[in-house]
Amino acid sequence: MAEAGAGASARWAAGLVQLLEAPILMPAVHPRLALAGITRRFGAVVANEDVSFSVEPGEIHALVGENGAGKSTLVKIIYGLLRPDAGVIRWDGAVVSPGDPREARRLGIGMVFQHFSLFDAFTVAENIALGLDGAQDRRGLAQRIAAISDSYGLPLDPGRVVGTLSMGERQRVEIVRCLLQGPRLLIMDEPTSVLTPQEAEVLFGTLRRLADEGCSILYISHRLDEIRALCRRATVLRAGKVVATCDPARETARSMAEMMIGTQLRAVKRTPRAPMPDAVARLSVAGLERPAEQAFGVALRDIRFAVRPGEIFGIAGIAGNGQDELMEALSGEWRAPGAAVIAVDGQPLGDRGPQARRRAGFHTLPEERNGHAAVPGMSLAANTLLSARHRRDMTRAGIVSRAAAREFARRIVSAFDVRTFGVDAPAASLSGGNLQKFVVGREVLQNPAVLAVAQPTWGVDAGAAAAIRGALADLAREGAAIVVISQDLDELLALTDRIAVISGGRLSRVLMTADVTAQEIGLLMGGADGGRRDAA
Repeated sequence: MAEAGAGASARWAAGLVQLLEAPILMPAVHPRLALAGITRRFGAVVANEDVSFSVEPGEIHALVGENGAGKSTLVKIIYGLLRPDAGVIRWDGAVVSPGDPREARRLGIGMVFQHFSLFDAFTVAENIALGLDGAQDRRGLAQRIAAISDSYGLPLDPGRVVGTLSMGERQRVEIVRCLLQGPRLLIMDEPTSVLTPQEAEVLFGTLRRLADEGCSILYISHRLDEIRALCRRATVLRAGKVVATCDPARETARSMAEMMIGTQLRAVKRTPRAPMPDAVARLSVAGLERPAEQAFGVALRDIRFAVRPGEIFGIAGIAGNGQDELMEALSGEWRAPGAAVIAVDGQPLGDRGPQARRRAGFHTLPEERNGHAAVPGMSLAANTLLSARHRRDMTRAGIVSRAAAREFARRIVSAFDVRTFGVDAPAASLSGGNLQKFVVGREVLQNPAVLAVAQPTWGVDAGAAAAIRGALADLAREGAAIVVISQDLDELLALTDRIAVISGGRLSRVLMTADVTAQEIGLLMGGADGGRRDAA
């Protein structure tokens, strides 16, 4: 009996060893999305070259790179808007080639673009219905929108007109439209650029929940601190190639930015200025009123602030709260009924146009660089004439000097490290970041007494942003008064001396930047202003 028991034990032990030594057969697991050798050319320009990376199920994966690195081209290939010249796309292990966005959506790929595609006059439900594929049941759509939005913490009223929504609410419409189609990969392009810090936290909670449910997220942003907090992996593009893959949590924002640009990042530090109550304002705005001029426009109400020599004054706010109307009033594109409403160095200019204001030393730079700050089809040299043609050295006997324009353009290109084929290249040939550096340089090199600029680093990479912020700081040190209107709170907190928030066409109380936090500014951006006072 004992021998039989020992033999059975030996056989059991031998079988266990054999089992442990045998290869373990696991079910094949593929990445949700895998790119291999993706290349795309536009004529002689290589936008993507041999790009390879993968996104796992349930992973939040960042795609980062400086402007012109090839991010937009790559996501357009994934979403079916462009076809690659070479390379393979695999979806759950199978080779696919989406020929258009509808085919991409059928695979389970959704995308929320940086610039929303919504009709202001339509309701939330009507806008969502326009973006749904196939013959879906429209009768229960409002109930499905409400259910999805409540489930993911994105409250929406399906019957509300989109023109009455904030920018954060409009983004929810785009996200819910994607969620209704059951995406397995959601591409987010600069998703927090129009959100308050509080709204951004809600969005991050939604994305984390989607990831926990197995949805993959491809997250594109220039806000590297967000990426460090949110993403498990990051693929870094430079000049169309993958140059690094990293764990953002193990990197700093600075180290990731330096991977993107391939060199050390310039640090922009400003020492906060002490209050100067007795200094004479270079720019004063006193009681600016402007009625709303369209159905969903914003009326400006009793806008008051003053900016002193060497000061950078920041105006924060969510898009659509009167920033565009304020910039038009500052630039002279809209003129106030009375001259005294806006004054530069004591000279009333409120009823004067843009050229008169420039001659007085008041320069402005609008948010939209293509078509407003620059003409895409014109050369860089010709684009200098849009705002610098009043300079003495740009004319000869009353005739514009092309040679002088080309020389000024070369100065801008050199001083601001604008990457271009030359000053005769059209503005449209530049990446967004390089064009922004050019138009900022065009204004800064004219040494204005006052410069008002909207969204100076909108959608530009870390290197270009540092260069632009450094130029503004240098201009202020030379005695100029600068107004920066921006949705980027980190930018405003790092760059400005004093700050206010525009909400619903009204300006909040003015705060010393050194004394406030992003959370406090975020509350003001949402309309919570306890104790508004006039700016001094």
